Amino acid sequence: MIQRTHTTVSILFLLLILGFLSIVAQSLRFDLELGHTKCIYEDIKTNSMTVGKYSVVNPSEDHPMPDDHKVTVRVSSTDGNIHHAADDVESGQFAFQAVEAGDYSACFWAGNHNLQAKITVEFDWRSGMAAKDWSNVAKKGSVEAMQLELNKMEEMVTSIHEEMFYLREREEEMQELNRATNSRMAWLTFLSLVICLSVGGLQLWHLKAFFEKKKII
Repeated sequence: MIQRTHTTVSILFLLLILGFLSIVAQSLRFDLELGHTKCIYEDIKTNSMTVGKYSVVNPSEDHPMPDDHKVTVRVSSTDGNIHHAADDVESGQFAFQAVEAGDYSACFWAGNHNLQAKITVEFDWRSGMAAKDWSNVAKKGSVEAMQLELNKMEEMVTSIHEEMFYLREREEEMQELNRATNSRMAWLTFLSLVICLSVGGLQLWHLKAFFEKKKII
């Protein structure tokens, strides 16, 4: 009983950490080579809001952006549904609500054949609670600081609660997969045993018939 309580507390503590980490937005900066595709993946839950923005970094701040520094972008779901598409752009942004859970991908491609150097792309992708701009909420609604903090805490608790159900569903799926795998392995083991016994019996019968034919036994 003590061990189970300790395990439950550890899981809740981990979920709290995940809840705090989910509000942190991270910006990515990566190099994109000519003719190559770079994909960024984000695990998004059902009905979660997700926003993103991207821009090509100017290689020389003292000069205008070169005309050949453009990218093609596709943002799609696990099932291949396209949520954002842009061709030959220097920057862009997208926002949508996830219909299905899973790994969503944002793929960037540079296909300008006149391009001689790499393109540097800056990409910011936020989902869930981190997709909400609380500073704008405070400005638009004239919300007091305390009320804003309460709203943040309420949203965080809701996010953690949804994360718990999401992890529980994933755990049930893994358990069902393990049960199905164990059942198949059991049948495969039984079938292998039957085949081995059958082959062994045939070998004994063949040897016995051979020895009787040679009148050894």
